[in-house]
Amino acid sequence: MERCDRVGMTGDKDSGLPSVGRSSQQDIDSFLRQVAARPAAKPSGARGRLMFAMDATASREPTWDRACHLQAEMFSATSELGGLDVQLVFYRGFRECKSSPWLSDSRALLQRMTAVRCLGGHTQIGRVLHHAIGETRKARVNALVFVGDSFEEDVDDVCHKAGELGLLGVPAFMFHEGGDPIARRVFQQIATLTRGAYCRFDAASAQQLKDLLGAVAVYAAGGRTALEDYGRRRGGDVRQLTHQMNRR
Repeated sequence: MERCDRVGMTGDKDSGLPSVGRSSQQDIDSFLRQVAARPAAKPSGARGRLMFAMDATASREPTWDRACHLQAEMFSATSELGGLDVQLVFYRGFRECKSSPWLSDSRALLQRMTAVRCLGGHTQIGRVLHHAIGETRKARVNALVFVGDSFEEDVDDVCHKAGELGLLGVPAFMFHEGGDPIARRVFQQIATLTRGAYCRFDAASAQQLKDLLGAVAVYAAGGRTALEDYGRRRGGDVRQLTHQMNRR
């Protein structure tokens, strides 16, 4: 299976990152409970590394622009934890799957996101997972975030890759926009196989996505203790995570 191509991603203009919206309280509770169950993400003092992958096929276009600005929360939430490096990965069109360099500046990441234009094509989640495996074998990736709405691949092949990623200790946090039942089942399996988490959203709750992206980034940069502190400071949906941890 091919890895994603490494490129600067500054050519296309128009677009950004897919949005996801409001989940049920049960979905939020389940997601936060799964994040809370993760062990410490990295050794103290090391910079966290978070791979941020997204579906840029045609169905993403209506919500891409609105959500591309949410990524800034990942950096701001981790500013006091020693820093976070993020790599942007996206797929679109005919077998086009690309990755950016590892970035430590939210403005640089936003520039690359807004240079992407959505194109019709099939999903390539298997290639994203294969790429994540290759990257973490070179240098530890602390977490993978994926945002998408559909699944059109061989489920066994993709789950095999998810299992490999799980053996390497990289949790996949699967953010699912919409209600496609096939995508839901596969995303949940990927989350299970990597010891990550699954959460469904619709287009109405960008703030929840922002907060939860921040929570995953804090976990990647500082581990469970940092996530508990973040929950106390942020309140809302993220605060529930602290209560769940205290019950363990």
